[in-house]
Amino acid sequence: MAKTKGARVTITLECSSCNDNRSKRSTGISRYTTQKNRRNNPGRLDLKKFCTHCNQHTSHREIKK
Repeated sequence: MAKTKGARVTITLECSSCNDNRSKRSTGISRYTTQKNRRNNPGRLDLKKFCTHCNQHTSHREIKK
């Protein structure tokens, strides 16, 4: 049987430049979901992803649920 609590958790990444960018293409905030291993990466994850609202590659940070 599988364990109920593992090392991998599902996280949400949110665009960090959507909050302060006033001249963006459309309103809203770009969000991605992914998984991370909490034993190897205990801190917040920060990845460069494409933001459809800013129309460019920006930094996406992990947010709390």
